[in-house]
Amino acid sequence: MNAQVNEIKISYKENIALSKSPSIKSSADAGKLLFETWDKDTIALQESFKVLLLNNSNKIKGIYQLSTGGITGTLVDIRILFAVILKTLSVGVILSHCHPSGKLMPSEADKQLTEKIKKAAAFFDVKVLDHIIVVPSGDYYSFADEGIL
Repeated sequence: MNAQVNEIKISYKENIALSKSPSIKSSADAGKLLFETWDKDTIALQESFKVLLLNNSNKIKGIYQLSTGGITGTLVDIRILFAVILKTLSVGVILSHCHPSGKLMPSEADKQLTEKIKKAAAFFDVKVLDHIIVVPSGDYYSFADEGIL
């Protein structure tokens, strides 16, 4: 039998040495950095979801935009999220999404998604350090600071 199968290639490339990468020391650090990376032309238009990937020293490995949605929500495929986390060999993550409405408070769906990701992350010894909601004004809401992580 002469079976042909696809080759699977997994890669992650660091363009910046981790020694030169900033560390996240607080929700304020993460909130500011995440807001700076958001497209200011669309942050007030539609929701999107990003993950901040970290090493053991909380140095930033990268930021990955997982999804872009509509006015009131965006789909987060947990399988793709964990493919990215595992490919980058990240041990800590900070989840983030924007609220175009400017409302800082998380919805019940936001809380449920965070809990679902946190439970999945435990299987891979990955820490979900925070979930940050950013709004067009630059303000943010931290699940960790509010004690709901």
